[in-house]
Amino acid sequence: MVENIDTSLIDWSRAQFALTAMYHWLFVPLTLGLGVIQAIMETIYYKTGDAFWKNAAKFWMKLFGINFAIGIATGLILEFEFGLNWSNYSWFVGDIFGAPLAIEGILAFFMEATFIAVMFFGWDKVSKRFHLASTWLTITGATLSALWILVANAWMQYPAGMHFNPDSVRNEMSDFWAVVLSPVALSKFFHTVLSSWIVGGVFVVGVSSWFLLKKREIRFALASIKIGAAFGLVATLLTAFTGDSSAYQVAQIQPMKLAAMEGLYEGGNGVGLVTVGVLNPAKQTYDDKVNPFLFNIQIPKLLSFFAERDLNAYVPGIINLIDGGFTESDGTVALSAEEKIARGKMAIKALADYKQAKKDKDELAAKEYRVTLESNFNYFGYGYVREKTDLIPPIGLTFYSFRIMVILGGYFILLFIVAMIMENKKKMEKATWLQWICLWSIPLAYIASQAGWIVAEVGRQPWAIQDILPVSASVSHLSTGSVQTTFFLFLGLFTILFVAEVGIMVKAIKKGPQFENLSN
Repeated sequence: MVENIDTSLIDWSRAQFALTAMYHWLFVPLTLGLGVIQAIMETIYYKTGDAFWKNAAKFWMKLFGINFAIGIATGLILEFEFGLNWSNYSWFVGDIFGAPLAIEGILAFFMEATFIAVMFFGWDKVSKRFHLASTWLTITGATLSALWILVANAWMQYPAGMHFNPDSVRNEMSDFWAVVLSPVALSKFFHTVLSSWIVGGVFVVGVSSWFLLKKREIRFALASIKIGAAFGLVATLLTAFTGDSSAYQVAQIQPMKLAAMEGLYEGGNGVGLVTVGVLNPAKQTYDDKVNPFLFNIQIPKLLSFFAERDLNAYVPGIINLIDGGFTESDGTVALSAEEKIARGKMAIKALADYKQAKKDKDELAAKEYRVTLESNFNYFGYGYVREKTDLIPPIGLTFYSFRIMVILGGYFILLFIVAMIMENKKKMEKATWLQWICLWSIPLAYIASQAGWIVAEVGRQPWAIQDILPVSASVSHLSTGSVQTTFFLFLGLFTILFVAEVGIMVKAIKKGPQFENLSN
């Protein structure tokens, strides 16, 4: 494992991975959301025989295909970075982390590759039933890809179903289903996929509103708004429900992330939830004289309810989690950061002593060292933490990203409801003000989606694997200059791909749906 790594190398490696992940996530949500909407439209065509729905589905399918192709390119680069930039991470947990990614490549990706060709080119070559099945199987494959990737990510947040092998110095999977069906994995999968459906719903409503503004393809635009708004509303309400489940999981296993999300320095019983607030930039962790907020509005006791399902429950703050000493929900007394760091160093030393004892063929000593290692392994990662304040994630970025995500989620609920009401009352066509709002809501959907990932990933820093492996011990031995060079190369490449995708999609949208063969 790595003891001393240039901090600039860590920062640039993190920046490169964040760059790749954020660009990749520009494409994934639309793939998942738009794929379902186009499949719904084709299902209507299959049931009614009305070729209008066939041509509507084909239009959205074209945009789906453009987005899908670019998403694959960025996703492949992201997976290669695990081995190139984070080789210590890949070595330490590759036996577990690699399993869901391998399944994603073998099962889900090949499922998509098999049926996507039929979906795009088989309209007049296969039966309507088989083509519809291919469309649904393509989006099912894309969703399964997301499942296995999210299982891997959830394991990083909550490392279950594993044991550490000191002989190989690797974590090995002991229970596959504990990894796949962990509560964190299930919550993360449903919350992420459903939030991606929101992006698809907003995109369809927004693009359709552009057609209304241009007074083109009116029937197509109104029909798409009706489906997109209804689909988006259901997705938004379900996302809110799964978000509550995700927040509860965070409170149980990543309390520091929850404290950062709320800007909560000092915890207590019956803690309120901050709805709106501005953090005080002058606030330091142990400066009691400075208020954490310049101003904030709270809902009394709501954070305690979300965290423990009890209005008067105790919720620890950042300082409490660093200092320890409070009673946790399971009745145990929380260790301080210093105690966890000490136990982590003890575990690291026991591993080194174990390896030396095995080399010396001293089985009795090796057994004793292994017992020490296993009794302290839950704090293994803390042994690489230099300062206790390093355990605090970036509070401002986590706090504001969480509120952006939640506020925009509420906005989308209102937007979809208004769009549905106006469409049902036959007023959408003339509501120019609403059409503009819907169109300019498209980038807001992407902002909300990105903000959710910022909360999930920035909020768990400094950990690559929660409590087991910090980011500082995960990075490869590379020159900082090489990482900087590839960062800017990727920045240029991804920007070109993104601009190209937007240009191609805009051109396809301006061309509009082709309503030929309406008698079929």
